[in-house]
Amino acid sequence: MSAVAAVLSTETRHPDPRGCDMPTCPVCADSMVAAEASAYVSDNVISYLWTCDTCGYGFVTKHALRRFACN
Repeated sequence: MSAVAAVLSTETRHPDPRGCDMPTCPVCADSMVAAEASAYVSDNVISYLWTCDTCGYGFVTKHALRRFACN
């Protein structure tokens, strides 16, 4: 079985993705609930692998973490 993958940007209007900000499949527009896998790309970047349950399309997103300073 062959797989198709693309890297998509996760530039959002909101600082942190939550509930309604989760990605949708770019092929069939089905909503995604959870990433299939994740990996640290660097100290502050995480890469997520998404696979659509409806059509099987796969794509990767990246999320940059912000460092918080404690007082």
